[in-house]
Amino acid sequence: MSTIEDLVDRLRGYLKPEEIQQVRRAYYFAEQAHDGQRRRSGEHYVTHPLAVATILANMHMDHQSLMAAMLHDVIEDTPVTKDALAKQFGDTVADLVDGVSKLTQIHFEDKALAQAENFQKMALAMAKDIRVILVKLADRLHNMRTLGALRPDKKRRIARETLDIYSPIAARLGINTIRTELEELGFAGMHPMRYERLKRAVQSVRGNRKQVIREIQNALQTCIDDEELSGKVFGREKHLLSLYRKMRARRKSFSEVMDVYGFRIVTDKVDTCYRILGAIHNLYKPVPGRFKDYIAIPKANGYQSLHTSLIGMNGIPIEVQIRTREMESMANNGIAAHWLYKSEQEESAKGMTGASHARARQWVKGLLEMQQRAGNSLEFIEHVKMDLFPDEVYVFTPKGDIMELPSGATAVDFAYAVHTDVGNSCVAARINRRLSPLSAHLESGQSVEVITAPSARPNLAWLSFVATAKARSAIRHYLKNQQRAEPVSLGKRLLNKALDAFDKQYDDIPKAQIEALLKEFQYETEQDLLDAIGLGNRMAFGVARALIGQEGNSAEQEPTPSQGNNKLAISGTEGMVTSYARCCHPIPGDPVVGHISSGRGIVIHMDTCRNIADIRDDSNRCVPMDWSEGVTGDFTVVLRVEAEHQKGFIASLAALITEADANIEKITTEERDARLTMVNIEMGVSNRVHLAKVMRRIRTLTNVSRISRARR
Repeated sequence: MSTIEDLVDRLRGYLKPEEIQQVRRAYYFAEQAHDGQRRRSGEHYVTHPLAVATILANMHMDHQSLMAAMLHDVIEDTPVTKDALAKQFGDTVADLVDGVSKLTQIHFEDKALAQAENFQKMALAMAKDIRVILVKLADRLHNMRTLGALRPDKKRRIARETLDIYSPIAARLGINTIRTELEELGFAGMHPMRYERLKRAVQSVRGNRKQVIREIQNALQTCIDDEELSGKVFGREKHLLSLYRKMRARRKSFSEVMDVYGFRIVTDKVDTCYRILGAIHNLYKPVPGRFKDYIAIPKANGYQSLHTSLIGMNGIPIEVQIRTREMESMANNGIAAHWLYKSEQEESAKGMTGASHARARQWVKGLLEMQQRAGNSLEFIEHVKMDLFPDEVYVFTPKGDIMELPSGATAVDFAYAVHTDVGNSCVAARINRRLSPLSAHLESGQSVEVITAPSARPNLAWLSFVATAKARSAIRHYLKNQQRAEPVSLGKRLLNKALDAFDKQYDDIPKAQIEALLKEFQYETEQDLLDAIGLGNRMAFGVARALIGQEGNSAEQEPTPSQGNNKLAISGTEGMVTSYARCCHPIPGDPVVGHISSGRGIVIHMDTCRNIADIRDDSNRCVPMDWSEGVTGDFTVVLRVEAEHQKGFIASLAALITEADANIEKITTEERDARLTMVNIEMGVSNRVHLAKVMRRIRTLTNVSRISRARR
């Protein structure tokens, strides 16, 4: 078991004496705070924070991270407060500890909700200081190493959370050493029997493979030496979880997966990487289409390497990774490689490490945007899981910049990656200069151009094909706001119309009167009140009368609702709170009236519609309406065409309607008798003039005897 002195010996290699002393002081503080507490395994509790700090020390983390590791459970499990920690060790360490601590003060009925809320809290802390997640990953790694003392159900829950969230985060930040161990331990906790069987199978074939691995390794090393290149060849061990996933995904047997031999070549310079690639391609035949250059185009987490697949002696498949020593360190430790937590300017001067920090900060910034848009913590964690895709595609912007997107990304994902406003207003895309559907999956190497329109807005259908969390959260956020904004806007229009009867406008009403009314009607904000009016859950005239009544008007002086005779204008762009009745299908030019329907807003009917005859004069339920001059859009109408049977009649009818620029939505036919057929055509027109033009065209067909608009 490691002690504080063992840790101090490690720290002497890279920390200053005064920094080591602060880490030692944090350890003794944690030991005192956790005095009397024990882990499930029976060990003193302080062994856990010491182990977490040791994991971070192996990554050469700074002294503040190590102090936070020592103290990370103090706020959560002891009476010590964040303020007390700040006084003892400074605000930075206290903020790190608080970021890692769970929300212990709030009781959650649902365990999933508790986990989501805790992760959301940690993500917000990460936005201030990325070291929060590094401490948390080390904490999770030691917890996974000591899972044995827990109940099987708790083991599985923690293992699932590790595989779903924490190992992908470690991968996203490029910390391969932690990622692989978290995955192995998570696999063992989630599927203990499968893990053991696979482990035994690997051990049983390892002896048979040793000779083959040695021969290939010697052949590769000799090839490099003969070319007088600097490079060391290492055999690569296959991880059990990656073997298991390959077997499941590719439906291959264990022997088929284990037939591939992996090697890593580590050299001194980037130039030498490409020279070694050429040398080994001369030695063994490369597999077409299996070469990937992650040096020229690094992965999103900063990973760089050349990957190639070869066919070795006797047809043995070989996978080779070629990288520099710096890239090797980066692949293993990611943003923790040679940690120096400095300002952005200093980091950018550090080349690869600085670029890694910049990527990490960009990712955390994206998390913060998603958190702000998400409706709740469960939705947020769903977005985060989507964002932790292991595979990327690399596409080019019209200016030639490279953009990384997850596998399966579409033009909509690309648009939102450029900017949220571009995503919100995109209408089409050109992929390799050809117009393509927004739902088309992107492939590496393609150039993508997004076409936008100022009037465009996100479509609910996009949620069925977008692959990035940013796109999904932005679309949901926009649609939620739209659902809220539209009834509020309509509610204000309805209230202003009702107030016209009193020669008032909503903006003229003193704030004090509005506040009093909100209290009386039990609404928290003005938006809540206007929303209720817009959705038809509260009558506009009743609200207007209550507002004016507070000014002291007597009942005798009150006008009736009908005194407000101005009509609400319909522009066709009101959105979800204004709909058109399916019984009479009103179109621009028809005399119309609006029926205020509870929960749906306004349903527009023709004023002669039989379905509203009984309530036509009820001013609390119907609103006079008119079409605005600039009304736009397609409006559904149903035509009934009576015609004599004739071969090809439906085709001729459809052609005429299409020529008249009307959009056919549905055609049904019914036979009246042996001679006549009744055709019902549901189509979209822009107004009554357009409809008249369509009807004139249809009348030119010789076998049409009668045509009329259908109403129910």
